Amino acid sequence: MSQNPSSSTIDRQGFVKIVMTFLGTIMGAVIGLPFINYFISPSLKGEANEDWIALGALENYPIGEPTLFNFTKTKVNGWEKTSHSYGVFVLREAGGKVTAYSNVCTHLSCRVNWQEEHKQYHCPCHDAAFDIHGNVLSGPPPRPLDEYQTKIEEGNLYIHLLEG
Repeated sequence: MSQNPSSSTIDRQGFVKIVMTFLGTIMGAVIGLPFINYFISPSLKGEANEDWIALGALENYPIGEPTLFNFTKTKVNGWEKTSHSYGVFVLREAGGKVTAYSNVCTHLSCRVNWQEEHKQYHCPCHDAAFDIHGNVLSGPPPRPLDEYQTKIEEGNLYIHLLEG
């Protein structure tokens, strides 16, 4: 009988090469995949651009008087962490209606202040004025103050914050 030179037998050196290649691939994957995941995962995370922000107990807001509530929201984008500060004027009315207005002027994004003696919001940048419900009274703002959606759960006030 003659031996066929093209038979599928493997010698010792070929076997060791195959086993070492297999083990090296497994070890590389075990070590390398977590590193790849670490570098790629921030770009795969979905961003939540909206939140319900708790403003505390409803009883903390007097009826008929806009009350300023300030808060800071932190956003993580990959490895970058940014914080934004917000201000909200909460107006609680006698009939139970609660509205929340941004304290940012719609003209050039200056911060408005409530002036109790004039019963209006005042923007010091360009002398703009808004009534108690955020409507433009005077000055250059193109529209009323932005209004947030509100909800009350278990006696606590929340606003719906949309970013972007």
